[in-house]
Amino acid sequence: MIELSRTVESLAPSGIRDFFDLVMSMDDVISLGVGEPDFATPWHIREAAIKSIEDGYTNYTSNKGMPELRKAICTHLDKVHQLNYDYEEEILITTGVSEGMDLAMRALINPGDEVIIPTPCYVSYYPTAKMAGARVKLLNTEPDQFKLNPEKLADAISPASKIVVLNYPSNPTGTTYDKSLLEQLAELIIKHDLIVISDEIYSHLTYDLQHIPLPTLPELRERTIFFNGFSKSCAMTGLRIAYATGPEKIIGAMTKIHQYTMLCAPTTSQFAAIEATNHGADAIASMKKEYKRRRNLVHEKLNRLGLDCPLPDGAFYAFPSIKKTGLDPTTFCKKLLTQQQVAAVPGTAFGPGGEERIRISYATDFQQLREALKRIELFLQSL
Repeated sequence: MIELSRTVESLAPSGIRDFFDLVMSMDDVISLGVGEPDFATPWHIREAAIKSIEDGYTNYTSNKGMPELRKAICTHLDKVHQLNYDYEEEILITTGVSEGMDLAMRALINPGDEVIIPTPCYVSYYPTAKMAGARVKLLNTEPDQFKLNPEKLADAISPASKIVVLNYPSNPTGTTYDKSLLEQLAELIIKHDLIVISDEIYSHLTYDLQHIPLPTLPELRERTIFFNGFSKSCAMTGLRIAYATGPEKIIGAMTKIHQYTMLCAPTTSQFAAIEATNHGADAIASMKKEYKRRRNLVHEKLNRLGLDCPLPDGAFYAFPSIKKTGLDPTTFCKKLLTQQQVAAVPGTAFGPGGEERIRISYATDFQQLREALKRIELFLQSL
């Protein structure tokens, strides 16, 4: 008889992918679900990828990633954020942030170590920590406008606490952090000698505040693994390319796991990422401008319909409350899908704090968004 890992067996399937199996079986659906840009990767970035194949660059690269890419990213971080990293020892090119998150957890966690994760959060954080053998403590941020409350973090920290996970701007809430709040959190992190895994993949899509990378704060650089990449800002989700920067010791441990599992990120994608790093600013600015226009439309309309929705600070998600409907999120989303052919994600997929909410992605054509909002209005009128 085959016996599977008890840890893996205990994990629930992704609340996003499970729901979208149903979506794929239907016609005329407007999807506001999966968090993926509707833009094509900018042509000059695609062209760089195509040229690399035409020129025969189809072999393995260094486990760490192409030196040209690592240098370009480190130069960019230094120029834009005054973050100085050694391209040889303090950066690793990964196959998306999700792989990097897995590497970081496995590189750091020993039996009994505790990982603190603010929720609602991206669906992979909890499973990744559990598969690495961690004890996981979830902190519901819903009462605090979806931001990690320093007092609640202080109360949650125990002698076993080792890692705090941050994600800002946030998936699914669109929330981000200003400098004052980051400084309060940093004080606790330093006091309790914690390590931070900071997923800032949506940093380029911050609308009304200046994004402040966590390792730019005093004493945080040496205890932060900083994740970023190209999937969201440059519409490169399928190319699976991201990076992690951090202390040499941690990046070295992550690289060791990476070389035995992934070996290296896709070569073609690395060439695309070099182009995106060096020449992607205009395309990012153009897409960001359109996302902000869509955000304003979605936020205004949902609130007008009585679905209380905080204004997203960044990313491309809205996280409205459906409490007034009397429906739970799964029922709401299934009824909306079957009756009006609009797909959204139940907030429960993202952990505590999502029990009365749904996630809407506005990475969708503007006119499609307008139509989807009309259908949501019709659905609400039918209840």
